Amino acid sequence: MHTIKVHDKTFTTYLSEQQLQSRIKELANYINRDFEGKKVVFIAILNGSFMFVADIFKYLTIDSEVSFIKLASYKGLNSTGSVTTAIGLDTDLHAKHVVILEDIIDTGKTLHYFLPQLQHQQPASLKIVTLLHKAEMTQYPVPIDYTGFVIPNKFVVGYGLDYDGLGRNYKEIYQLEEAT
Repeated sequence: MHTIKVHDKTFTTYLSEQQLQSRIKELANYINRDFEGKKVVFIAILNGSFMFVADIFKYLTIDSEVSFIKLASYKGLNSTGSVTTAIGLDTDLHAKHVVILEDIIDTGKTLHYFLPQLQHQQPASLKIVTLLHKAEMTQYPVPIDYTGFVIPNKFVVGYGLDYDGLGRNYKEIYQLEEAT
């Protein structure tokens, strides 16, 4: 196991680059199949999803465009309990097929807050893709259509995910080491 240090915390490898890429390719294949012949607007939730979005787009064969929004609910290792919009959506979604790309869903609060805003625009369809899902943490059920990995309730960094701004640049996902 490889370890990294981010700020004052130590993390060990949880998902390898190969595991991530293999699963992302599978997710893209499902999306390609389900939206064959349709144009799709992907909405990427920043900051954490940027690497996931870049990689999944390499495998998409359908007509697609992407729009980025920034919703924030974390500070340090914990959720703040509120969701803020830093960059809003600038794309008309009426009668379009929409797929949300999220890096991680834990409590579900961010999407619970954001979904009504999207549904108000009356898209033709609305699907959710998440790379990681902390199912045991879900307090606000959201309809996840495609899940990369269900993970335990452990803090993770890497592959776009951060700890107070650092750690996003790793090709793998690392899990917080338990204190001994």
